[in-house]
Amino acid sequence: MPLAVSLLSLCQALLISGNILLIAVSPLIGAALAPAPAWSTAPVATQWLGLMCATIPASLIMARLGRRRGFMLGNLLGLAGVGLAIQALSGERFLLFLVATWLIGIGIGFGQLYRFAAVEAAPASLRDRAIGLVMGGGVLAAFFGPWLARHSREFAEVPFLGSFLGLGGLYLLALVVLSLIRLPPPERTHGGGEARPLGEILRQPTFIVAVTAALIGYGVMNLAMTATPLAMSAEGLPFDHVATTIQWHVVAMFLPSFVTGRLTARFGASRMILAGCALLVASALVAHLEAGLGGFHAGLILLGLGWNFTFLPATGLLTEAYRPAEKARTQAANEFLVFTTVTLTALLAGPLVTTLGWDRLNAVLLPLCLLPVLALAWRHLVMRRQGPQITPH
Repeated sequence: MPLAVSLLSLCQALLISGNILLIAVSPLIGAALAPAPAWSTAPVATQWLGLMCATIPASLIMARLGRRRGFMLGNLLGLAGVGLAIQALSGERFLLFLVATWLIGIGIGFGQLYRFAAVEAAPASLRDRAIGLVMGGGVLAAFFGPWLARHSREFAEVPFLGSFLGLGGLYLLALVVLSLIRLPPPERTHGGGEARPLGEILRQPTFIVAVTAALIGYGVMNLAMTATPLAMSAEGLPFDHVATTIQWHVVAMFLPSFVTGRLTARFGASRMILAGCALLVASALVAHLEAGLGGFHAGLILLGLGWNFTFLPATGLLTEAYRPAEKARTQAANEFLVFTTVTLTALLAGPLVTTLGWDRLNAVLLPLCLLPVLALAWRHLVMRRQGPQITPH
């Protein structure tokens, strides 16, 4: 495996560590600064909104400037957001803090493309393993992120200002690592050949299956994960149990990445996506049927595994749906659709779990978990009738 893939994995670990820190502190900052309690989760929403806004520009910018420069630009935007956040906390300015988290979200949106850079840096035969290795960086983040969130609060007198100093340190370290990475130039990874109309690309069964698996895997996971702290609090469980449940959920999300690529290469993306859907269904069933701390633990671990077995194979499958000249637009469309869904689930999680309750919410998720299965069955029928839609390059 090329050294560049290992360095991208480290960048991914730094990115996710920062995300976990933000998940821990942003709602608390919102509650302290917001003019009303209903606005306390607005900083989380603006962060996801920033990520969604970045999906299309990030892919197009990297097609022109290259992956390394694009990732460095994303980290610089994140650092700019950190600077605004520090000003907002010092002056207790809620609106400025929303702008800061939006800008940080844009930077995170650039970092979501690390997995595609790994595909370009590795030989074709190691494509799925490269994706798995980069995403495996989240295992380190699952432990380092909560540790940093707990200890960075003491760095400064202003509450939570130290957390953003720590976040800025992560982005600076990522810039150093990126300066050491050697990635293929954009003319080699994004050029060559004639590009088809975007609509034709998006109508391909392979693209539809890939985006459906990624969209459902990430959307179901994010909706349930975001609702979990509220549901556990409603059951009277202490915050320490909530934090432990989320931490092991994150471990379950990323730890299998070290073998998911090998399994995908051996059994194929379709079978792995089916396994991921089965795990998502099992998670919803456990959460629906089993009350108490054990049910939350088991459900969230299965949820993390289900995300891993749908999202990672879907990333590899997407690379079979475009030619080099079509890469930027296709990846941009995929990221926009997936992270628009994730943004919506983050906004809906609170109202849904409050209105429906934890049991009914998971009952609603059950049929959604089966949508990739239906997409795979449809693709199988189409491919039998028409043959492959595109020869991978």
